[in-house]
Amino acid sequence: MLPHSYAVDSHSKSQDLACTILASSAPHQISSTCTSIESFLHSLSPDQSRHFFSLTFPTLICKLFGFEDATSSPPPPPQPASQQQPSPSSPSSSPNGWIDTVLASNDVDLANRLFALLAPNSLLFNAISAVDRLSLVKYVFPIERLPEWVRFMLSSENDSRVLSDLAPIFKNRVKEDSIKPNFYQLQLNVFEYYMFWFAYYPVCRGNGENCDFVSIKRNKRFKFENWVSSISGFSSTSRGAEVKIECNLYIRLLYAYLRSFVGVTDLNQQLPQRSSLLQYSSGYDSSVIAQAEFFVNALVNFWLVDNDFSPLPVNLCKSSGVSFPFRSVLGETPPTPGLGEVVKLFVKYLNLGLVVHRDGNENMENYGSPRWRVPGSFDAFKLRDVVAVSPGIGSWNLLIQRPLYRFILRTFLFCPVGASIKNISEVFSVWITYIEPWDISLDDFSDLDAVFDGSTKNGRKDSSQPQDRCFTSSWQGYVLANYLYYSSLVMHFVGFAHKFLHTDPEIIVQMVLKILTILTSSKELKDLIKMVDTAFHSKQAGSGKSMLNSLCRFVTPIREQLQDWEDGLSESDADGSFLHENWNKDLRLFSDGEDGGQQLLQLFILRAEAELLAVSGDNGAHNLQCIDSLKAQVSCLFGGHTVKVLSFSPEPKQPPQPRDEIFKPRRVGNHTLADVKYKGDWMKRPISDDEVAWMARLLVEFSGWINERLGLNQSESSQADPSYVEVSSDVVGNVFGLTDTMKAVLGAVGSWLVMLGVAVVKLMRKHGLRVNLRMLASKKVVMVLLLSAVYTILKKAFGMYQRV
Repeated sequence: MLPHSYAVDSHSKSQDLACTILASSAPHQISSTCTSIESFLHSLSPDQSRHFFSLTFPTLICKLFGFEDATSSPPPPPQPASQQQPSPSSPSSSPNGWIDTVLASNDVDLANRLFALLAPNSLLFNAISAVDRLSLVKYVFPIERLPEWVRFMLSSENDSRVLSDLAPIFKNRVKEDSIKPNFYQLQLNVFEYYMFWFAYYPVCRGNGENCDFVSIKRNKRFKFENWVSSISGFSSTSRGAEVKIECNLYIRLLYAYLRSFVGVTDLNQQLPQRSSLLQYSSGYDSSVIAQAEFFVNALVNFWLVDNDFSPLPVNLCKSSGVSFPFRSVLGETPPTPGLGEVVKLFVKYLNLGLVVHRDGNENMENYGSPRWRVPGSFDAFKLRDVVAVSPGIGSWNLLIQRPLYRFILRTFLFCPVGASIKNISEVFSVWITYIEPWDISLDDFSDLDAVFDGSTKNGRKDSSQPQDRCFTSSWQGYVLANYLYYSSLVMHFVGFAHKFLHTDPEIIVQMVLKILTILTSSKELKDLIKMVDTAFHSKQAGSGKSMLNSLCRFVTPIREQLQDWEDGLSESDADGSFLHENWNKDLRLFSDGEDGGQQLLQLFILRAEAELLAVSGDNGAHNLQCIDSLKAQVSCLFGGHTVKVLSFSPEPKQPPQPRDEIFKPRRVGNHTLADVKYKGDWMKRPISDDEVAWMARLLVEFSGWINERLGLNQSESSQADPSYVEVSSDVVGNVFGLTDTMKAVLGAVGSWLVMLGVAVVKLMRKHGLRVNLRMLASKKVVMVLLLSAVYTILKKAFGMYQRV
């Protein structure tokens, strides 16, 4: 037990240091505060640092990431070490965060000073490890900062109990609230608490809202102009290039933590005497695996999963009896913008381990095959069940397969119609990095390595040794385990390219050309993708080539992946998409139908050529070269002529009509209305910002039903002429009395109305007009109707009050 005088002194010094941190905003103040923190930690032993981590450390996190205003009040008094410590559960976004200050000042010395404080081998992290070993401090991470699906699970007592089984990252960390019965909270040690805030920081910045209201406002607006990186230096644009790599503190810390805690580049040293994926030496420290697993899972859940309405594998949810009612709320919500650069570094580093082991004569051919090399019948496609226990070769890749696929696909599907394509380009770059692991090398991280340790070591090969950066047979297992990235995701991207071709034709064409170039870069890769597709659609094995028969064993796992990874991710026909319901039950890249890859790419070439000619300027010659290259790549992938006669003809452009002006948004992104034309059925165009989304979909379906019942979807020639019935003169003459007279008059009026309706319908068929009630979904119309209803109710209410 600590002496009372020392405890009081430690408490007061911790409070004073917390106040100093809060008051530090200028570069010289931050540098001085870092020195004070290190001096204070140096004077403490591990069992004496409870007050620092109770009072000072949460304040340091808030100030580091800009989660709390510098004018905040001092922290509350401490609690005993046996109790959990409160989290900064209501921080507000502040531009005075230390990371933001480094970026704004572009001060290399300040960046190095902060990096020295937060580096994994720093005095602070050594103190964190020592405190966690003694279990002196536990924090409660605020529920409102957690990913959407975790917040939902913690809101239910039954779901909270199974959360640990569904996600290993929460194992033994979900505890019942001691103050509020039947409420559950997430308790973390110091390392875990810091890493959660570290992972949450780019999500908070990407949402572009105050952190105090992220959980409420995060889905408020997802306009495309907000889809730009709000974290300076995260993007590869000219603005990001102005920031020195030394001053991009978050990227430096991310790479340092990955290199120190995950350590894929020296896994052989971390796992000595490893004879298989599931076997380790008896002297191996399991805390290293647990730490690496926690960090990777934290990044996956905060960055890739977060607001996904299907966060876990479908079969796992069914077996656990858990269902997520998010589809109606988050069904069209894209991932958090601005994460492209950090996700790319994350994915590239994890896949770097595959390259290191491949170059170290580790055979990659069996990676991802239906039966692993481990004794027994172990299914590699279910490796994620044991990833939490033994993250070895390929386990990181299998851990991120599904969330990364859905992250990329949700970006393509739910991207708002509009202006800048910057965020899409970043996510597209993540996809390219993932499907080209053979293009990754240790030299790609040379700049970060030099900043990290001031040298060019870390096991990089000598520059005189050339590296084979192309697909070889040793990567066959990787492609098979990630086949949907090379097939189904390509088709979804083609649908996206059609939808957004008008926004920036040059960029979209280059992106499509890039993905086709990768698929055709190697004859072995192209043949492998084609043979798997053939095996997928073949009804029985046992005939044909032996290679094709050997690939049939992959069909069932690929089909399961297709149904699981694309669970609920299909746009409806009302969204103007090339994708249809039940899309995730088939692969259509090499299909011969109208929605097959060859047909859609041929149509894309025709549209792209017309778009580029319309906007041709100084880059006219280069654009034509891109079109020619695109034709050549399509011809190489599918064979034969590039553009054949389509079995369907594209719809001709219709001149704008006055009735359409009601529906058109005033502006789309940075373009005026005259610059953007939706190509397709205008009634089924994508939902605009001027409409109530659910009402628009309902009215579109109702309008379609009315048009179907009235036959307005058919041409006039296909309708039979109305028949006439000649009434006998005896019947007409037998009208007696007032009752019969009224019946005859009403019958005549009804007949005239029916004839008028028939004439109107015939006229609408003749001119190709249809019933379109979508105008009623306009926010202006809805507001007028709502105000009218409120006015009527209030008028009646006041009238009754006056009579009383």
